[in-house]
Amino acid sequence: MRQTLTVRLSDNLRKELLKISKEESKPMSDLVRESLQRYISIYRFRRLRDKVLPFAESQGLLTDEDVFDVIS
Repeated sequence: MRQTLTVRLSDNLRKELLKISKEESKPMSDLVRESLQRYISIYRFRRLRDKVLPFAESQGLLTDEDVFDVIS
């Protein structure tokens, strides 16, 4: 089920969105939807990382390389 959401944009943001819409041959609504989905995914990842970080640090996992060494 889809619902409508009204968003107010500055003139500059709307112009940029319209420009990208034309360049990508995609409707502005698709670009906004994709952008929101990406934002939500990044937000969830960061929240999860913040929850897991103390446990990882207690195991000595401080960098990406540390994690790679453990899983490979």
